[in-house]
Order: sequence, then structure tokens, then C-alpha cells
Amino acid sequence: MSIQAALIDLSGTLHVEDDPTPNAVQALSKLRDSGVAVKFVTNTTKDSKKTLHERLCKIGFQLEQSEIYSSLSAAVAYVESEKLNPYYLLSDDARQDFPPEDTRRHMDSVVVGLAPKAFNYDQLNKAFNVLLEQKNNQLVAIHQGKYYKRSDGLALGPGCFVKGLEFATGCTAKVIGKPNPYFFEGALAGRDPSTCVMIGDDANDDIVGAMSVGMQGILVKTGKYLPDVFPSPPPTALLDNFAEAVDWIIKKNNA
Repeated sequence: MSIQAALIDLSGTLHVEDDPTPNAVQALSKLRDSGVAVKFVTNTTKDSKKTLHERLCKIGFQLEQSEIYSSLSAAVAYVESEKLNPYYLLSDDARQDFPPEDTRRHMDSVVVGLAPKAFNYDQLNKAFNVLLEQKNNQLVAIHQGKYYKRSDGLALGPGCFVKGLEFATGCTAKVIGKPNPYFFEGALAGRDPSTCVMIGDDANDDIVGAMSVGMQGILVKTGKYLPDVFPSPPPTALLDNFAEAVDWIIKKNNA
């Protein structure tokens, strides 16, 4: 069966900070020209969709803002559907994507993303107390990644802060982003998973998560790829970078 759509991870796969991975800009154009639909999927929670789009365009990629599906997008939809009034542990930029606080209501939840400046005692203690106020108050983890790739190496993700709040309050977090099926189903938007492929650098969040809903998975050796991490099930293909993944898809479709 040919591949009709590709879900493409951003940070670590398409680019690392402000540098595209090798030949990624040209490869993306080649993938589009081959007739494969694309959607850009990311667990990035520090930047709003608008900021992500502007950054990608600035470093040479051609895409529409509507083609980006982030864990922030999924979390916004969840907050709105559940009619929550959260306390947010988010960057100021990411906070812009969410509804304004309703000051007429008590806070009934805590939303956690990647927010290095918010992970201090006072703000974590505020989150702790919001969760303790009512037993039904929700802890919402936009994702609980262990680490992510920066230009200076790996950096701590939000996962340990989510786990700390779970431990201190007895809550179990509702996890929104990759590798949760909720995220992939939203990104697929009704497409048949067996006709879609995920391209990413995270063995668990990208590859295992996508394959668990019936997609194929291409793991690339860029970003936070670690050679001693062996996902189960193994990826459909293990390749050096995004450009090689595009060549693999085109070759498969032309076979």
C-alpha cells in the first residue's frame, strides 16, 4: 500500500533550533511534489503555533500555519471541550494559544508544558495547591517528555515536573501529546493510519506512539536520537536524516 500522508516531527527531525537538518528544505519540497500530503506534528510546548510557523519560514521551509499540529493545539481543544479554567505552567508565548482565565471561577486544573522560567518553587507550589483544592481538579500534561535537543546538547523536559506533581498530589495526569493515541488520532484527522508514516527522532514518542495506532514509523538519527534505545516494536525504517526518509518514501511509492 502506498504512503499517502506523512506526519513530520519538527525539532530534531526537520531542524535543530535555527538550523535545518541536512538537505531538509529541499527534501520537503521533493516530498510535496511526489503527491504525499504533509502535516507537521510536534510536542513543542514553549512556542505558539504562530511562532513555530514564523521560525520555520525564516530558516527556509515553505508551509502554512494550518499544517502545524502541536500538542498545544490538542491541549487547547481539550481545555475547551472540558470547559476547564486552568492554572498554567507555560511559557508566555505558548499561553497565547489558550483561552483567557475566567476570574469569576475557581481554577479547576493545572496545565503543564515546557516552561523553564515557570519551574520554580512558588509556581510549582501554586499548581500543587490548585490540584489539592478539589479532588476532581485535573492535572493536564501537554506532554511528559524526559528531554529535548538544544544546540548545546540535551535539556530537561517537563516530564519530571509532571511526575513530581503526580507524586505530591496523588493525581494522575491526563497526557495530551505524543505518544498518546489522542494526539495521533487528532493529527490524522480521519485518514487511514495504514496509509500514513511518522518521521521523527524520538524512538518512543514519535515511533512507538505512531505505530501503536497503525501507522508506519521512520526513526531518524538526528536530534535526540540515541543509538542504545531500542523501541518495541522496531521502526519500519531507521535512516540517517529526514532527507533520506523522503527518498525512502518516494522509492516505496514508486516500487
